[in-house]
Amino acid sequence: MKTILLFVLTFISGLSSAQNIVEPEKIENSVQKNYLHKIVFLDKAVPLENLKESDFSKTMTFQEDKNFDIRIFLDNSLVNYLHQLDSSLTADELLRRGNYQFNFIVDGKLIYTENLNTGAGTTDSKKVKTSFRIPFLSTANEDSWGRYLWMRFYLAHGGIDALEAGNHVLKIEIKPYLKTSALKVGDVIATGEIQLIVPQKNISEDRIAIQKIMPDSGWKVSEEKFNQKKIKDLNRKIAENRFREITGIVVIKKEKLLLEEYFNGYQRDSLNDTRSVGKSFSSALMGIAIKEGYLKNENLRLQELYDTKKFKNYSSKKDSVTIKSLLTMSSGFAGNDQDEESPGNEENMYPTDNWVTFVLNLPMSENKIGKTWSYFTAGVVLTGDILDKAVPKGLENYAQKKLFHPLGITNYQWQFTPQQKPSLAGGLKMSALDFAKFGQLYQNKGMWNGRQVLDKNWIKKSFTNYFTGNKDFEGYGYLFWRKVYKIGNKSFESYQSSGNGGNKIIIFTGIPVVMVITAKAYNKPYAHLQVDKMVQEFLLPAVL
Repeated sequence: MKTILLFVLTFISGLSSAQNIVEPEKIENSVQKNYLHKIVFLDKAVPLENLKESDFSKTMTFQEDKNFDIRIFLDNSLVNYLHQLDSSLTADELLRRGNYQFNFIVDGKLIYTENLNTGAGTTDSKKVKTSFRIPFLSTANEDSWGRYLWMRFYLAHGGIDALEAGNHVLKIEIKPYLKTSALKVGDVIATGEIQLIVPQKNISEDRIAIQKIMPDSGWKVSEEKFNQKKIKDLNRKIAENRFREITGIVVIKKEKLLLEEYFNGYQRDSLNDTRSVGKSFSSALMGIAIKEGYLKNENLRLQELYDTKKFKNYSSKKDSVTIKSLLTMSSGFAGNDQDEESPGNEENMYPTDNWVTFVLNLPMSENKIGKTWSYFTAGVVLTGDILDKAVPKGLENYAQKKLFHPLGITNYQWQFTPQQKPSLAGGLKMSALDFAKFGQLYQNKGMWNGRQVLDKNWIKKSFTNYFTGNKDFEGYGYLFWRKVYKIGNKSFESYQSSGNGGNKIIIFTGIPVVMVITAKAYNKPYAHLQVDKMVQEFLLPAVL
């Protein structure tokens, strides 16, 4: 009988091995053998060869300044799990289309599912490794995809609210996923759980209190009522570091200052680096220059503005790029900031000695001009050069005279190109109250103190969604993002300037409200998501 059983087990093992597309590493570690298909939690980094069961944590006091690791034990490598989902693809094709799916479950409730980006992890490790460590939190500040995965769960997708003060069970499940014509998800290949004790944070009442609006703001102060409890709840979350690196909140209602709050050492006169918020200023200045006749209209083509044949990768298609297509990020250039391999990615532009030449040297993509949206910072730099050449005394003087002076904005700082011209790519610094003036200008249909600073028809064009068929986002106008917030069964449309770190100027189209949020969560995966949550769950309900 034992002989027969041994034969069957050997046969099954051989069959399983034959189904593999690559040969995984041999499982020789005794701890791994005992914990196959398990996820274990650790409070320190321990190499597999030194790992003991006594290192595992079943219960942990959760503190963000301490180590928090997981170690995953599998019986096969990722590429072989993916091969079981689709045996027609090569190993490299499988890894281009799939990775691990992580499911975070708190107290029995699924909080977040992420299909890990296919670029996470090295190709070699995904072909052969059967055990690996993921540092979620590290006192050594390890830069790993696991750190950002944890940030997305914890700070952007509800983990921090699920893990409020008290005792919780955190469970993690891992599955393989493959995206071909449809999404295929395999069975659970590893799971584990830990009891987390989350300490109560003691926050003083003065950090929660609504901040009094001080005199000399330059705005009339609103006497309208708002939901003070909502704002105090928001302030508590900021104080508890549940909303992170927020530096300022300004709310204007019916042209009056309703709320003005500052955090993390920032004050009323602090100049905020709002990164790509500055792009929207290019849109405004372009509208002013066109209205004054320095540029015919936004349908002007590059061949009317530059000798395009002098630049690299010339094509007749490049001649046909319009100002409008640059403003709507649909120029057809081979430029996509969301693709690291894109020739026109902004990170390729910054080291060059002439950013305008960089743009005009780029090849064209297969995208149809004006039809396909692609976030393209370098294209906004080009709009700045077009303006600088067209307006009298250059862009810096023109912006001061035609936009900032009428709005009473005197304290600001540009970021400059290598040619010492204002960069409309972003980096324009000013106070939150002055950014609010820019937003209110649009809310006023271009009027400011009885003067038509910006043409109302230009604002209408700017606040038009030119990509209604794009399912990836809610829309885009002339260097303004469209965003709809929902409270109950009501929707509130806005157009907004948006910049890295969670910086926003939000102009609502159906209600007389402008919001400015400044933040410095630069390059953090939760930056914009947390601000959207602040607006939808706290600020909008409070002021409505």
